[in-house]
Amino acid sequence: MAEVVAKTGIKKEKGYLYFIDKNGNVSRAQMSRAGRKKGKVKKELVKEVGVKKVKGYLYFVDKKGNVARAKMARGRKRGKKKATKKKAVKKKTVKRKVAKRKPAKKKVAKRKPAKKKAAKRKPAKKKAVKKKPAKKRKR
Repeated sequence: MAEVVAKTGIKKEKGYLYFIDKNGNVSRAQMSRAGRKKGKVKKELVKEVGVKKVKGYLYFVDKKGNVARAKMARGRKRGKKKATKKKAVKKKTVKRKVAKRKPAKKKVAKRKPAKKKAAKRKPAKKKAVKKKPAKKRKR
């Protein structure tokens, strides 16, 4: 799928992103990780290669450290869809009669109006009144 453009044999270090810069040289930049400050990262030149880039190709550094390129996917493949449709037409399909159904009626749930509950009041407590002892009547 990918073809090697230039053999460089670069040893990749962890935590760095390797890429082909505008001039066709191999460069690297530190990857964003937790704890690293935000902002633009300084790019450093790893090896001067001077690859001439062709439009429609993606250039990258492969696992072996060589500069490789792969054709970029642009648009969809039109021939494949038509070919599959023609094959499907060749097969005989038996159509079955399907009974038409009426759409099911949705049941509307009626809501009952909320009843207001009367606030229950506790009867006021009467203060205990001391009864005076009844006077004895003389007979």
